[in-house]
Amino acid sequence: MNLRSASFRPWHTLDVRLAMGRSDPTSHATFSGNRNPHLAWEGVPTGTRSLALWCVDSEAPAVGTDVNKADRSVSMWLERCDFHHWVVCDLPAGLREIEEGSHSDGVTIRGKALGPTRHGGRQGLNDYTTWFAGDPKLAGTWAGYDGPFPPWNDERMHSYRFTLVALDTPQMALPDNFDGPALRRAVNGHVIGAARLTGLYAINPKAREQAR
Repeated sequence: MNLRSASFRPWHTLDVRLAMGRSDPTSHATFSGNRNPHLAWEGVPTGTRSLALWCVDSEAPAVGTDVNKADRSVSMWLERCDFHHWVVCDLPAGLREIEEGSHSDGVTIRGKALGPTRHGGRQGLNDYTTWFAGDPKLAGTWAGYDGPFPPWNDERMHSYRFTLVALDTPQMALPDNFDGPALRRAVNGHVIGAARLTGLYAINPKAREQAR
């Protein structure tokens, strides 16, 4: 399988229109365009009965003590963990493209709803659901695509891995409120093809400079 995008080049920095957060001279960071990128694919194996998709940032700080603090920075060497930005299952086997902005176009405060997508799949919870859980202004059900918003004081450039898998089953046995880890566990034993595409993003100018 081959996965490509007209919205960004592999291993290049994502445009701010695809991110949920961007740099701001007054508040350090603010909301951005939050448009899902265009994705298209070829070479889907014979026998595919559905597709699943996720986007993961594996550079998310595992400890939030220093995150977005003006008097400190998030160290390059801090322990990191996965953060799921997009989780979709049960996409039709015949689907070959997702248009830019078709799953997300702008920030929906308190998140988008769980349920069907315009392409026939089901969108699950992304990890902003947990991240914003203690924030009275933003807490809610964050489902589908919500793009990069790495800490504005993080020394590390973040990588965002889009993964598409072809499955031998038409539907995942998952509850409506499934999340990224649940989907990735559920596909085990059902994957007959996979493709990945990676983009980069950082808000901290120092981190962006190091990636050039």
